[in-house]
Amino acid sequence: MAAKPKLPDRIVDAALDRAEEVGWSAVKLHHVASALDVPLADIHVHYRDLDAVGDAWLARADRAMLERHDDAGFLSLPVKERLFAVMTRWLDTLSGHRQVTGQILATKCYPGHPHHYIPLIFNLSRTVQWIREAAELDAPGVRRSVEEIGLTVLFASTVVRWTRDGSDNQDRTRRFLSNRLDVGDRVMARLWPPPPSTKTDAGED
Repeated sequence: MAAKPKLPDRIVDAALDRAEEVGWSAVKLHHVASALDVPLADIHVHYRDLDAVGDAWLARADRAMLERHDDAGFLSLPVKERLFAVMTRWLDTLSGHRQVTGQILATKCYPGHPHHYIPLIFNLSRTVQWIREAAELDAPGVRRSVEEIGLTVLFASTVVRWTRDGSDNQDRTRRFLSNRLDVGDRVMARLWPPPPSTKTDAGED
């Protein structure tokens, strides 16, 4: 018998279920407490507000993305395929509440919520760093900076497209991501071409 989820996870799940009915901005934590039959103070122990509940939901995708790194054969894939795998794992983890996830992100960008802007930027930067870690991108210096900028733009644009993608399994988003990774791969190969082979023909001294 599976263990019952811990209260922090149950709070997130209940808030998302409520959001499917009324929309994220209309979710009230006292309704979540009632649905879980727990005191409202118990929710406050774990989450300072609804925005923190949304952050916990997004953090699930970060954890799932990092678990992809440990899958058998993952590190033998080309860099482009590793990036595609970890980024689609992030999206797939949240796909059960795709539209609500879009509402969560839109709420953070709402002009009346400027106090959410800086945390959103930091969270995006942190997720991009974890994408690099999961895909084992180890380049230093200028190349690292170029990779970070490119991945930030790519990840943000992919997520926006994904939140609006009603195609089966979000295939349009997957094609978009794959195509952009192909372009990025070609650009990086031009900027930093691989070193020439140093192998010698058999029989040479």
